[in-house]
Amino acid sequence: MQVHSLYVYPVKSLAGIQVSSFQMDDFGPVGDRRWMIVDSEREFVTQRSNPELATVRTRMEAGQVFVDIPGEGEFLLEPGTDECRVRVWRDWAKAVYGAPGASDALSRYCGQAFRFVYMPDETFRRVDASRVTEYRRVSFADGFPFLITNLASLEELNSRLDNAVDMRRFRPNIVVDGAAPWEEDAWASLVIGDTGFSVVKPCSRCVVTTVDPDRGAKSGDLQPLRELGTYRRTPDGVIFGMNAIHEAAGEIRVGSPVNFATTENQ
Repeated sequence: MQVHSLYVYPVKSLAGIQVSSFQMDDFGPVGDRRWMIVDSEREFVTQRSNPELATVRTRMEAGQVFVDIPGEGEFLLEPGTDECRVRVWRDWAKAVYGAPGASDALSRYCGQAFRFVYMPDETFRRVDASRVTEYRRVSFADGFPFLITNLASLEELNSRLDNAVDMRRFRPNIVVDGAAPWEEDAWASLVIGDTGFSVVKPCSRCVVTTVDPDRGAKSGDLQPLRELGTYRRTPDGVIFGMNAIHEAAGEIRVGSPVNFATTENQ
């Protein structure tokens, strides 16, 4: 097995960036989901309610994040000094508001009052303590630093669909090639390149998988979630991909070897 592709998402629920490699820090992939969008109640905003966010492109240059908002142009996201408490799922975390220009442009594009917020280094949002006993942190990602998916599982799903979908629907960080379909169900730990990962839980999927990432709209004829629900429903929900935490900082590249231990041989 080897790494097929890698993705980083500088802003939660905006378009991701496919990269040839990434560095890892305490949060996960460097720069991954350190930015987020909130509404007037400081609640997180995603493609679940606003699928048009998929068409807002992101790029990173020299550690800075830029967003390209359709009809508005490109903006540098700059953390301000005004602190706030923002909510992502059940967690309230300390953040800072971004400079207003990008937020105003995004609000015009979406027709709602939204703000960009940034998670500074001193914020510690803990991963789910019921799943990970270590005191580990996570950015604004849903719950864990990494989502790892299996290319063969997507191909098996696509064999059941009238119209194939691509992996961007599932917003992984690491895509593995060379495994059998659904082999990831048995993974307990992985070594990718030189870095160890603990596979924590299956990832339950939501309506974001029905959003066309190119059009920024929910698809009428492409329903991977509905099909997955016919044979991938578990106590954790309808699952595709595995959440994971990493053991150390380091670097992963496309083509890095992937080795695993299963629940049977640990």
